[in-house]
Amino acid sequence: MSGAIKKLIPLFDRVLVQRFAKETTTKSGIVLPESSNVKVLDATVIAVGQGARNQNGDFVPCSVKPGDKVLLPEYGGSKIEIENKEYFLFRESDIIGKWSK
Repeated sequence: MSGAIKKLIPLFDRVLVQRFAKETTTKSGIVLPESSNVKVLDATVIAVGQGARNQNGDFVPCSVKPGDKVLLPEYGGSKIEIENKEYFLFRESDIIGKWSK
């Protein structure tokens, strides 16, 4: 991880993720054309905010942590480009699920 991305700390319940690379071939060896344009919905969590506040003003920590593999919605998130790499910011509530290890 680069130094610039280590300095970015998401606020509240936001989660910074990096999507997996697009598949260029299938498991059986078929090469996929660039025009197939399939969105990658799996990502790795890079950084997590401190959590959302509840009615009492206390922080409720996020349920994901850096290094977790998550499933993202097809649309949403804010795209951020740092040092020619794409990252996305999502609210924790927008993340669909977390892959078990």
